[in-house]
Amino acid sequence: MTPGIKPLVAGNWKMNGVLASLSELQLLNSGFSVELQSKIDMLVCVPASLLFPASDATKSSAVQIGAQDCHKNLSGAHTGDISVEMISDVGGSAVLVGHSERRTDHHETNAVVLEKAKTALAHGLQTVICIGETEAEKRVGTTLDVLKSQMAGSIPDAWEKGEMIVAYEPVWAIGSGLTPTAEDVRAAHKFMRDELVVRFGEQGAKTRLLYGGSVKPANAVELMSIKNVDGALVGGASLKAADFLGIAAAYETIA
Repeated sequence: MTPGIKPLVAGNWKMNGVLASLSELQLLNSGFSVELQSKIDMLVCVPASLLFPASDATKSSAVQIGAQDCHKNLSGAHTGDISVEMISDVGGSAVLVGHSERRTDHHETNAVVLEKAKTALAHGLQTVICIGETEAEKRVGTTLDVLKSQMAGSIPDAWEKGEMIVAYEPVWAIGSGLTPTAEDVRAAHKFMRDELVVRFGEQGAKTRLLYGGSVKPANAVELMSIKNVDGALVGGASLKAADFLGIAAAYETIA
């Protein structure tokens, strides 16, 4: 944790979920206690098809709803894409950009991620910029070089609206059941913090840094207790309210 920063526990449903899945959001609503709300923020990024019903299902709760991607343009001939105005219009308050699955499956470069982040921030969205190394990059010891390059290329130089958040997700740990050691996470997050402070000063010191990659209720306390880890970006474990709340509950014990 970072003193003075309220942690964020964010879920990414990826390409999962139908209308019946909204029952899990109802369980989140009831399980996200007032006491826990005072300690953390909670966000669930759902597929585009569920943005409106999910926002409607959580409108009276403290659970925030976000999208998993956006286009750099506000409108136009971009079949299958979704704009930040569309996200906001149906109640979404946040968006993920640069997730490793977008970078890999859709060949998104740092430059593409940067333009998406600029647009999302300019329109007031919480913008979670994802970075992380592959197994091959980790094996040859270039983790910090990769993070440096992705941060330099994907994070805007300045923004006036929204909130910029950085999520470190080692690609090799996503959905694999493998988790970096606490020391690996500590080193990566310290590096990220140092880079942000050099670039943005006090603003960089206050930027939320999330860890993602096989976060589970069983390891949440250890991971969320690490210095400069200001929350989690959770994949598979966010699909079930009990698991997601189990991760969030780590903050009931972390001082």
